[in-house]
Amino acid sequence: MFDLDLLFQKSDLIPVIIQHWQTKDILMLGFTNKEAVELTLSTKTAWFWSRSREKLWNKGESSGHFLHIKKVVTDCDTDTMLYLCDPMGPTCHTGANSCFFNTIWEENDDE
Repeated sequence: MFDLDLLFQKSDLIPVIIQHWQTKDILMLGFTNKEAVELTLSTKTAWFWSRSREKLWNKGESSGHFLHIKKVVTDCDTDTMLYLCDPMGPTCHTGANSCFFNTIWEENDDE
């Protein structure tokens, strides 16, 4: 088993990217601590640390739109995680499938 302490050597909170396991769409970014990772691994649903509410939360606990974990990986520096998930409904609290829908810039081939 992977030593979770390696993830939290630099900070008590690290980012976790949520990606759809089939489409590979990026669904959201959250923050996690060691306890949230342990809960994620034991329940097979995504848990996070809410920085605004300062508490653990299980994505889907109020909406029913849980993120079922298919695979968990870390980056090469072991300070960011990636959860490949099967979402049970929209991921964003706005009702959108992904939290990433506000375009800031896009290359235009006509230019």
